Amino acid sequence: MKIKNNPIATEVQESDNIPTLCRGSDKASSASETKPCSGDDHLLPDSLRGSRGLPAGATHKAAWLPRDARLPINRCNLPAVVLGGLTYQQYPSPLLLDGVAELHADLFRRLQAAEPEERAEVFRDYLTVHFRLERPEDMGFSGNKKGRAKANYVRMIRGWSFDSDSREGAVLKGWVESRFGLTPRYHIQALRDPSSDAYSRYLEMRSHGLYGTNALEAQLDLVYAFSQRELELRHHGAHHVTLYRGVNRMADHEVLAKGEHGQYTILLNNLSSFTCSRERACEFGDYILAVNVPLTKIFFHCGLLPGLLQGEDEFLVIGGVFDVTLSTI
Repeated sequence: MKIKNNPIATEVQESDNIPTLCRGSDKASSASETKPCSGDDHLLPDSLRGSRGLPAGATHKAAWLPRDARLPINRCNLPAVVLGGLTYQQYPSPLLLDGVAELHADLFRRLQAAEPEERAEVFRDYLTVHFRLERPEDMGFSGNKKGRAKANYVRMIRGWSFDSDSREGAVLKGWVESRFGLTPRYHIQALRDPSSDAYSRYLEMRSHGLYGTNALEAQLDLVYAFSQRELELRHHGAHHVTLYRGVNRMADHEVLAKGEHGQYTILLNNLSSFTCSRERACEFGDYILAVNVPLTKIFFHCGLLPGLLQGEDEFLVIGGVFDVTLSTI
């Protein structure tokens, strides 16, 4: 039976450039209720195994993250089979990266004490000092590898905005794979076979992007943690945001189930770009995907660190299985 606990919209100003926020259900499952003992689907509790909330005509198998789209281990508090599944989209809970809060407690104390308009600068200053971004020689940089000293979190996010199939894109997809256990499904080409040339090319680009950098993935850990803290403070009580993505054909996506009235269940790449502006999404395809994205699956968006991404209202969304609605322009 389809769940009727539909999200309730918060009171936000109607604007094409302001995310549509939704409050989650108060009956959301806790981490202890949803975390299985292993990555096998058949070990999940019966309460999470049904077809509730799927599009009409979908089977319960569409709710689960396919085995070849996940790793057996990750570095956060929920396994990939849970955080990548459809139930998590409907009932999200916080995703905590291992050790980040403990290792960087000073950063979060400073953010707590800062005024709202100062927090972005506090974050930038902390990363600059902690990772010696302006003094790479303090971390052993000898100048032999030209340009790699500037390969920091800023360069990765900006590189993604220009081309998600770039070396920077491979680093970000690799970070999601490492931290959340969600394997990339596409980088230049489809990545279905780990033994394929396409997968080898992705691994090569990822390793080149990480080589000679200063704890780059640890920098990205803090970007995610900062984003989550800011989203919680700015949109307290909201669990989802409605985002859009322009596409030219659904065949470019992994469709797990098809329902009525443009409803689909799809498997997104482990990191994808969305926008909060439907009008902006229209510029990238003849069809529009509308998705209720858990705030916990937003790695970054342009409003969190002003000046880093401009002009696209872009959100970087961590993937998995999602219910989406397809409509025309």
